[in-house]
Amino acid sequence: MSAATVLRCPGCGDETSAGDRFCEACGEQLVTALATDADAADPAAEPAVASEQERAAGVCRSCGGVVGEDGYCQTCGTKAALARDHFDAEPAPWVAMTCDRGVRHRRNEDAGAVSADPEPSSRAVLVVCDGVSSSTDSDVASLAAATAAQQVLSAARARGIGTPDSQTAAIVARLEAAADAAHEAVVASTAADSPDPASCTFVAAVVEDGRIVAGSVGDSRAYWLPDRGEGVALTVDDSMAAELIARGVPREEAESGPQAHAITRWLGVDAPEHTPRTRTQDIDGDGWLLVCSDGLWNYCSEARDLAGLVRRTAAEHDGRPLATTTALVDWANAQGGRDNITVALARLTSGRT
Repeated sequence: MSAATVLRCPGCGDETSAGDRFCEACGEQLVTALATDADAADPAAEPAVASEQERAAGVCRSCGGVVGEDGYCQTCGTKAALARDHFDAEPAPWVAMTCDRGVRHRRNEDAGAVSADPEPSSRAVLVVCDGVSSSTDSDVASLAAATAAQQVLSAARARGIGTPDSQTAAIVARLEAAADAAHEAVVASTAADSPDPASCTFVAAVVEDGRIVAGSVGDSRAYWLPDRGEGVALTVDDSMAAELIARGVPREEAESGPQAHAITRWLGVDAPEHTPRTRTQDIDGDGWLLVCSDGLWNYCSEARDLAGLVRRTAAEHDGRPLATTTALVDWANAQGGRDNITVALARLTSGRT
């Protein structure tokens, strides 16, 4: 290696050492090839050419032009995004999700899955999983986990014995079963000899009969954001930051410290325990259910502040959930996009019980 050659993290541009597998500054997985100063000028550059099947469906996200067979826009010449880099879901007009790679990461390790009945505020399932950057194949694991959890939660209606309390208990049991299925999916996607087993966070929320039941493992979150009144955090992070906050450290200080994103529970082969902590929230007015990864809440953590952000963003987009999730992802990217971003929203009204 020449003296002029500098090894840099493709995610944040920080200098790294030969043989490092992960960046000490941001946790990004490092490529094995050497990066020169010229290579490092574009931190988002992809070292490998993706297959045609992996490309976003033929439309350039930069200008709307047609993407050619070589993977480049025929109008502006921009390289097309991978389908895994950015994807949306809208199972019903009142529920939507957007998942995006962000600005600084080379791959999207976030994933989400949503489902909903056609009738507004009737029944919906929102799941988000965030792959841990320091683990191998976390992008594969998070997608497998989110899909498995959503399938479990959508497969059966938890009725209990007919009372509200028993129905809530039945939904909690389904959330636990969904976390089990997600955990098993992560394990199944992990090579037996992997030195850094795949792992991810888990958060899921179920809307049914006028209530929300949410559960989480790790630091992906769910919030109830009513149109009037304070927003409510429905989950508590399993993280060093959350432990510091519980000890009285101010939230802003705890969430910006050196171990702010060190999680204490996760899904994966080496997970200590993965039963989700749950909370139930009655839908006592019109509002938004938000389920998201830390790529969004990094920039707006307090429920009160998030409520204001979502209200303003939704108002600017005529209250359309998909347009709102897309705009919230764009907002997070405008703040720096240092992490992958997943935003899932359900527009809920209290008229249905």
